[in-house]
Amino acid sequence: MEQNEQPVFGIEKLYVKDLSVEVPNAPQIYLEREAPQVEIQLGTSGNGLGDGVYEVVLTVTVTAKLEEKTVFLVEVGQAGIFRIMNVPNEQVEPLIAVACPNILFPFARETVSDAVTRAGFSPIVLQPVNFEAMYMQRLQEQAPAPTEISIQ
Repeated sequence: MEQNEQPVFGIEKLYVKDLSVEVPNAPQIYLEREAPQVEIQLGTSGNGLGDGVYEVVLTVTVTAKLEEKTVFLVEVGQAGIFRIMNVPNEQVEPLIAVACPNILFPFARETVSDAVTRAGFSPIVLQPVNFEAMYMQRLQEQAPAPTEISIQ
């Protein structure tokens, strides 16, 4: 095998593509003493930029509520540009859906925590995420249901 044909998986660039912080009920919300209910949503997307280069975006949305009132909402789009070359086609999607988000997640966690703190609240520490399990679940949901065939 020639040197040029070695599999390549590398990070070209890591960056915050999108960041939004909302505290819609400030300043009154700061007078509340109850701990809010926190909901976390994750999403990933990847698209090819050509020539074995892909942009992958991990979106983390953290919403904190007290009953119906939104305490804060933080959304982070942590992105990276990755070089994936000389890798079999069937391995590219798992790299984009599992390996890349695993690399991006610690950066997204730090950005979320920093944004929440800057908004005047106690930091939110995101727990580790199993992106492989999320990917496998998505594959199962996309798989066509087995159909029954009756032969007469």
